[in-house]
Amino acid sequence: MTSVSADDLATIHPASPARFADGSVHEVMRRLRHEAPIHYTADSEFGAYWSLTRYKDIVEVEALPLRYSSEMERGGISLVDSDFVEPSTVEANRMEMFIAMDPPRHTEKRRVVAPAFTPSEMTRLAGSIRERTAKRLDSLPRGEVFDWVKTVSIDLTTDMLAILFDFPWEERHKLPVWSDAITSLDMIKNHPQERQVMMFEMAMKFFALWQERLAAEPTPDLLSMMIHSNALSKMDQVEFIGNMALLIVGGNDTTRNSMSGLVDAINRWPEEWEKVLANPTLAGNAASEVIRWQSPVAHMRRTVTEDHEFRGHQFKAGDKIGMWYLAANRDEEFFTDGDRFIADRENARRHLSFGYGVHRCVGARLAELQIATLIEEMAKRNMRVELADKVVREAHPFVNQILSVPVRVTTG
Repeated sequence: MTSVSADDLATIHPASPARFADGSVHEVMRRLRHEAPIHYTADSEFGAYWSLTRYKDIVEVEALPLRYSSEMERGGISLVDSDFVEPSTVEANRMEMFIAMDPPRHTEKRRVVAPAFTPSEMTRLAGSIRERTAKRLDSLPRGEVFDWVKTVSIDLTTDMLAILFDFPWEERHKLPVWSDAITSLDMIKNHPQERQVMMFEMAMKFFALWQERLAAEPTPDLLSMMIHSNALSKMDQVEFIGNMALLIVGGNDTTRNSMSGLVDAINRWPEEWEKVLANPTLAGNAASEVIRWQSPVAHMRRTVTEDHEFRGHQFKAGDKIGMWYLAANRDEEFFTDGDRFIADRENARRHLSFGYGVHRCVGARLAELQIATLIEEMAKRNMRVELADKVVREAHPFVNQILSVPVRVTTG
């Protein structure tokens, strides 16, 4: 684990992927919050960029979407952009999606998918989520080592994605494969053509489903809602692929990595899991707390649209800004002892893992419901999940991904 000295703080590259695999990113972010909360990195594999690490600064920037743009033509929502790839592969990596749009375009297109995540839809889906979660937990081996990520986190989120899209059940295993290809730094940088083939396969599958449902009556699934809307029914190929990618990654990575992070958290602080076992009504709050602590999306990027001063720093049009959610979610000004997972933390829901303002995650309620249900069903079984080996994390500055959590399950 690499520490940060006072001498190199000025030139630190907080988005260096290795930091996210070895855990040193949190030390870096803590130093930046305290000593350089608005920090400029002049050179990196992602180009030059600013880093915001305090909660209040990120909220202020997110509240001004026209001054701080999400538009893909300005670079989009991640520091992993055209500076990271070979110039000849930029077009192959290009996607357009409604999260990478500014108002009013963003508002119109987001409105189409929002009805899939209303409280009434959550009520409709709750029974199915609980049934599938209970079945999965009951099928787990007792006393044997297995990978929680593959057996629980991926399984539950993949099923939920298939239900949201009304995707063919027997082909649902393709969804996490596509999701991983979309976000993989290695594929983006070194295998763009292979990644493009996978994106084409994804697009062709969804296009076939689109054609099937075009003539059918509207149904509550996301594809049907998009097909029968004015805002999204006439998407071109780039936007169609981009929005499918957004919904797959959004539905997969946030929930999957929070479910995996839960096991890491309750093994670091087993007394917090004992609180939940003693009082299962904490499940909803504990779900918000693990989403805060894990911060499944490490950052969102914005691009400055006009020269101006921010907290004494000169931002220029075109500058990239990395809003570090995983830093703000541990900001001591808002979260006392923020590095710890605390199941009954009073303000756990104030986390920024879902963003803030017009771009706040449209599927936040569904993610919370799935994770809370998992915690409730684990508590109902008096389940204890013990780490059998090290948690393995991806070297990725955008998706805070957990690759493996070897565990052994006991009860009682």
